[in-house]
Amino acid sequence: MSDSQKPAELFRRSLDAFLAKDMRAWADLCAEDVLVEFPFAPAGTPSRLDGRVAIFEYLRNYPKIIDVHEIDSLEIYPTDRPDTVIGEWSVKGHVIPNRNAYNMSYATFVTVREGSIVNYREYWNPLALAQALGDVSFF
Repeated sequence: MSDSQKPAELFRRSLDAFLAKDMRAWADLCAEDVLVEFPFAPAGTPSRLDGRVAIFEYLRNYPKIIDVHEIDSLEIYPTDRPDTVIGEWSVKGHVIPNRNAYNMSYATFVTVREGSIVNYREYWNPLALAQALGDVSFF
């Protein structure tokens, strides 16, 4: 596998872990000092997480709240930086406590160093999340 393929492969592995609801496996793909950013995070929710421990704590209860059962589209684009890819993907699922549909599209920038994710920046629609969650508390 060439260096330019490694970020795309690692991103695919992260999506596999996400779909399998294995948040520990997802976090383990990250470097100890990973920086995870959610620039469109709603007020009162984290927009930045520093470190593998922080991202695991953030994600650990996700599978109890949101059941993503399908990644229905995925495009991965290389960039001018061989360590970085951009993923455009969408999911279908539902919010477990209220059974509302959870359909979300993401744009994700992933940077890899020495076989681990070192920066993960994800853009998603906070209004769609709020509508799906309703009164369900996630954060």
